[in-house]
Amino acid sequence: MSPSTTVAPTFFERVFKAFHYRDFRLMFVGACISSIGTWMQNLAQAWIVFDISKSAFYLGLDAFLAGIPVFLFSIIGGVVADRVERRRVLLVSQYIQMASAFILTGLIFFHVVRIWEILSLSFLCGTAQSFGGPAYSALIPTLVKKEDMPNAIALNSIQFNLARVLGPAFGGVALDRLGAVWCFGLNGLSFLAPVISLTILTTRYLPQKTGESVIQSMKQGFRFIRDQGAMEALIFLAFVMTALGFPMMTFLPVFAKDIFRGGPWTFTLFLCSSGIGAVVGSLLVAWMGNVQHKGRIALASLVWLGVGIVIFSFSTNLGLSCIVLFLTGIGLMTVFANVNSLVQLITPNEMRGRVMSVYNSAFRGGMPLGNLATGWLVPMFTAPFVLAANGFLLVLLALYFLLVQRKVATL
Repeated sequence: MSPSTTVAPTFFERVFKAFHYRDFRLMFVGACISSIGTWMQNLAQAWIVFDISKSAFYLGLDAFLAGIPVFLFSIIGGVVADRVERRRVLLVSQYIQMASAFILTGLIFFHVVRIWEILSLSFLCGTAQSFGGPAYSALIPTLVKKEDMPNAIALNSIQFNLARVLGPAFGGVALDRLGAVWCFGLNGLSFLAPVISLTILTTRYLPQKTGESVIQSMKQGFRFIRDQGAMEALIFLAFVMTALGFPMMTFLPVFAKDIFRGGPWTFTLFLCSSGIGAVVGSLLVAWMGNVQHKGRIALASLVWLGVGIVIFSFSTNLGLSCIVLFLTGIGLMTVFANVNSLVQLITPNEMRGRVMSVYNSAFRGGMPLGNLATGWLVPMFTAPFVLAANGFLLVLLALYFLLVQRKVATL
């Protein structure tokens, strides 16, 4: 073999390229363990809220209160992420969420939990995430080289969605056999994993000292977004995608219990089907790497997602519903990973906290608003009709950006 001969990377080397970086591996493992615990709690919490209240509105309200702080406070969190070492911000966020999980564990163990306590702690965790989210989003790309950033973002999506599969699977067993208290308690313990990972991380972000006020820093971030052309469209897409796409996940208990006359296992099956699809979608994006035409791929996947939501909404066959959830999971993560990669690649490191805070506000802010609106409309028009309307609107939006307003389609 001549010295100039290069060996093409294998499939696994290409998919898991970011794992060559020690600090990325540490963050991946820590975040994955914590996400598994979070999904265990999410499953148990959704079931308890619906069981206590017997109301789809409270399901939407709980999701709204968990997500609205991200919409309200993430921009301030982004300024903090550009001014303070990001590890420290993340550690405080983990401690608050850990404490909230253990408080709920105690309330459930002593059989004194009430709906307002669950809602209040959801808001507290959301507030912690509004500061931790921008710091995490800004930290991950700094752990790898720029050319490997799309791969790192896709692998990060894999850990989140692997947790969406394993968390509900473990949570379903724990909820059915051991009770909800185990789901909340194990979630509290799971936060030890990212705390340990963050403690031994070698990568440091040392913010530059600035005389700017918080307001001036925020204005600088908004000015950068306006000057980037397609950035505003990407952030708008993130908001609408979550506002119209994620309510399907929030209201799965309604389909499991009221439409399919099932129990926790039916709900778990739905979550796992979607999660497996999302893992497959993330692996596909990781394999593609820094591929061209990310905008076009994201918009085509958004059409796929919208059509899938419409089909799931009116399906009365359990097998078909699981297959459609698997396919929509692929579509959802293909959209998310490509849009996220485009935003990260456009943004320099010193602006990343502020830009990603605006992106996170849009991405996470769409969830509570979409969930609240869907929860309000479902009692009037039924869950299948409302979710089908959401899917139809997603298709129209994607076609508009593909055919009319083409800033994203040209990226």
